Amino acid sequence: MRRPSEQFRDRGDPRHPSESETSANPFRGAPWPTEPERMTADAFAPHDVPRPTSPGMRRTFGLLPLLGVVLLVGAVSAYAGMTFIARWTAVATKGTPTETSATDTRSVPLQPLAAPPEIAAPLSVPSSSAIGITTAAAQSPSPAFRADNGEKSNGVRTAKLGIETAFAAANESGRFGGRQLKLVTADDGYEPTRTLNAMKELYEKEQVFGFVDNYGSPTALISLPYALEHHAIYFGAFTGANSLRHDPPDRYVFNYRAGYAEEADAVVRYLVKVRRLRPEDIAVLTQQDAYGDAGMDGVTKAVRTLRGGNAVPILRMTYSRNTVNVDDAVALLRRQKTPIKAVVLVATFRPAAKFIEKTRDAYPDMIYAAISGVGSTGLADELKLLGPRYVDGVIVTQVVPSVDGYASVSLRYKKALAQYFPGEAPDYTSLESYLTANVLIEGLRRAGPQLDTETLVDTLESMRDFDMGLGPRISFGPGEHQAVHKIWGTQLDPSGQYHAIDLE
Repeated sequence: MRRPSEQFRDRGDPRHPSESETSANPFRGAPWPTEPERMTADAFAPHDVPRPTSPGMRRTFGLLPLLGVVLLVGAVSAYAGMTFIARWTAVATKGTPTETSATDTRSVPLQPLAAPPEIAAPLSVPSSSAIGITTAAAQSPSPAFRADNGEKSNGVRTAKLGIETAFAAANESGRFGGRQLKLVTADDGYEPTRTLNAMKELYEKEQVFGFVDNYGSPTALISLPYALEHHAIYFGAFTGANSLRHDPPDRYVFNYRAGYAEEADAVVRYLVKVRRLRPEDIAVLTQQDAYGDAGMDGVTKAVRTLRGGNAVPILRMTYSRNTVNVDDAVALLRRQKTPIKAVVLVATFRPAAKFIEKTRDAYPDMIYAAISGVGSTGLADELKLLGPRYVDGVIVTQVVPSVDGYASVSLRYKKALAQYFPGEAPDYTSLESYLTANVLIEGLRRAGPQLDTETLVDTLESMRDFDMGLGPRISFGPGEHQAVHKIWGTQLDPSGQYHAIDLE
């Protein structure tokens, strides 16, 4: 969100307000010098030239400068009048200045409105992407927001579409009193070593007000401390990692989605209570980072709870981030003497699909259950390339209702997406980002025109029973910074379409 002081430097930074400045005019009130004094002060005055003494000559020479001054004042007034009329017409027509890009020169409104808020997010896109500096893209030259491969998926554009769809609808409704929301992005390649530079680019160079939908669990370990250090809003990150869910919560961190541990818990309970498996029958494939650790923690806690507090060894297989090399994981699975009947996939979609491809023949009855970080659309697309038997029956938990369902919020999302981005297919990731953005938009609306970080935080913490048509209502508080805890279940059919399933 563009800091309101961006266009009004004299007003200061609303997060770090400074005292007003005053200045005195050293010449105000000084006596006007007499003619002899003026002549003495003029080093180039022609003292040796006789001055006219005739009253007629004095009147003649006195009228000429006066006439020149009148003509000059008239010309300046005419030019200023035309300029003011042109600028006023532009403001009256457009309503508020807009920005065409993150680096364009911004116009200043004639009225004392706050600058258009801008919201930013460091991107995480595949390291092999050809495009991606300020507005990154991976699969196409269109601007991208984050890699939607779960924690790095092929739907790079979908999350950005979700946020921009919500912003476009809010801007058109005029609910911000003339201000406009603007999204700015930066790319860290889903590599924590690049995340700090992305955050600095957004906060220090682009002068954003806060961060929304930051991508990834390992990158959050870098971006989150930076945001907290600068007292910047860190809203609705695309991660379910525990590092964003402290108890009590960090003041400037708000989450939309349920955590990975909650999703993993829901998956294990489903496998045990609905599919009638023993906890010992379940293994886990995880990415070797904070994303995988969060999912593994959820599985371990769920199994311990189901076993009455007793620890049960769970097979954990791993692979390295930003790779699809799952050979070691497959080999470890094959060495197990106790049959494994289900694998929880805390992975991104390409490694998950590769694991299913390499194990389906040897384990034809295996149940594969992934959490939402996998990237639903990407996983379905990859598996469809392999054939129906690789797709059929794969389970994915979701933190949003069914995209193809008839929930009010799903219908509203699809209508808005078709209006602002015709031709774009609805997607679980863009729906999540759409919902995340709308919760933030409601907070901004309630915060009112005098916007600053502390006001926004206080406003969010006072939000109770906000109904988006989602099902569960959204409430925040000083001890609750997560909007939704509900987990939805989906399952792929042989054609690669998701269908809702009951997890309980």
